[in-house]
Amino acid sequence: MKRCDKLAEVGRRRFLSGAFAVAAAVPAASVFPEKAKAAVPGARVNYPSNRLANISELKPDEALQVNYPDEDAPGVLLKLGKRVEGGAGPDGDVVGFSTICPHKGFPLNYNAENHTMNCPGHYSVFDCEAGGQEVWGQATQNLPQYMLRVDGKGDIYAEGIDELLYGRLSNVL
Repeated sequence: MKRCDKLAEVGRRRFLSGAFAVAAAVPAASVFPEKAKAAVPGARVNYPSNRLANISELKPDEALQVNYPDEDAPGVLLKLGKRVEGGAGPDGDVVGFSTICPHKGFPLNYNAENHTMNCPGHYSVFDCEAGGQEVWGQATQNLPQYMLRVDGKGDIYAEGIDELLYGRLSNVL
C-alpha cells in the first residue's frame, strides 16, 4: 500500500489548540449571518409594540401577570424598587420577563424577597435585578426580558425581547 509522505503527525492537544485558534479568529456572524443578531450582547428581537399595563397598577415586589408577544407567552411585570439593568419608568425599576423556564418550559415563580424567578422543575434561578441572568440551575440561557417603554401617561409598552422564548424555533409571530 502506498503511503502519503506529506502527512504530519499531529497530537490531539496540538490539533485542538489549532482548532480553537481558528474558531476564535472567525466571528460567529460571518459563519452564521442569520444568527448575527443573537451573537451581539444586548441584541433584541423586535415584536410589535403592545401595551401591557399602567405603572399605577404595579405594586413593589408583586408580580403583575401579562402576556407578550402573544397570548401564548405568559410573563410578568415587576416594580423592584431600585434602578436595575433594563429597567424602565421614572425610577428605572420596572422590568418584565417571560415566566416560562428556558430549560424545559416549567412555569416560573417570583420570589419577592430575593427578586428572583425560580423554576420548580429543575431549580434554575434567574436574577431579576441582573436582567434575568441565570444564577443557579440547569438552564443554558438567561430568562427572556422584555424591552419596555413607559409613556407620559404611565402606560407600559413591551417592544421586543432579548432571548428566544421557550418552545419557539424562532422569535417571529
